[in-house]
Amino acid sequence: MSAEEKRDATPAPEAARAESERLAALERDNTDLKDRLLRALAEMENLRRRTEREIQDTRAFSITKFASDMVGTADNLRRAIESAPKSEEGQAAHEAIAKAIQPLLDGVALTERELLKALEKHGVKRREPVGERFDPHRDQAMFEIPDESVPNGTVMQVMQVGYMIGERVLRPAMVGVSRGGPARPANEAEAENQAEALRPEMPRPNGPQEPLRPKFDKRA
Repeated sequence: MSAEEKRDATPAPEAARAESERLAALERDNTDLKDRLLRALAEMENLRRRTEREIQDTRAFSITKFASDMVGTADNLRRAIESAPKSEEGQAAHEAIAKAIQPLLDGVALTERELLKALEKHGVKRREPVGERFDPHRDQAMFEIPDESVPNGTVMQVMQVGYMIGERVLRPAMVGVSRGGPARPANEAEAENQAEALRPEMPRPNGPQEPLRPKFDKRA
């Protein structure tokens, strides 16, 4: 090999090393850029989802104040229906009054149904949790009812119905809760089965037996 060829062959390892280092740097840069791109895409996706949730929440809960006013109107309609005089056997005057106001009463009941339908159309639902487990996040306990026939903490009486708007409480239900019964199992399905088994049964004159519903202690 001539001297010139030796000079040309000498830098070959250094050139290969330099090329290897350059490729390694490019790969690091490429990996870093990919990581930044993935992070940016993830942040944009999170922002998109968060924005969609905020838009949905705004749509769902924008009528909260209006709905709060309307549920009071629904309460007044229900009070009007329940306070109407009922016809009583042997009481001609009561029967005559009941028949006279029946068309008006039907109109009030129809108005109540239409109002509740309109509220439900906008995500506002009536909540009347009789027989359900007391939920302190949705209900407000007003008093306790001693009853050993149902699991402890069961809603037995609703003094004022509640309303939900989506998954949020618009107004808690005011309820009476059972006390003195067996503790509820952790599994709610088992609790319901146990409550059904503990209720006493009375035979009916005709047809199958039907469980007797617990009586409410109005003195509680």
